[in-house]
Amino acid sequence: MASVAMKVTLERIVLFQFTHHHCAQARAMLGWSVDTLARESGASVDAIERFEAGGELLDVTRLALAFRFEAEGLVFFPGFAPGRGMNVRGSTPDPMARSDYGMIE
Repeated sequence: MASVAMKVTLERIVLFQFTHHHCAQARAMLGWSVDTLARESGASVDAIERFEAGGELLDVTRLALAFRFEAEGLVFFPGFAPGRGMNVRGSTPDPMARSDYGMIE
């Protein structure tokens, strides 16, 4: 049971820390287009463009985006540009392996 509580806590932290500004900045850092991020995360191009414009997304979609960037070693903190973590990898390196993947926008 503790692992489920930890997973939920980590996901809530990610949702608080990962903003639409981070998404665009992280893509730029990696040299990724919206199409590349869509392919890598499983999210649609429309959802990514809407999010980067300040629109809302389902939590599962935001998590898929954040975790995909974290899999590339990026870390996110409110009020700061994304940074490169030392030996940091996301807790879900493959967003498509999530049990709720079917809900991603």
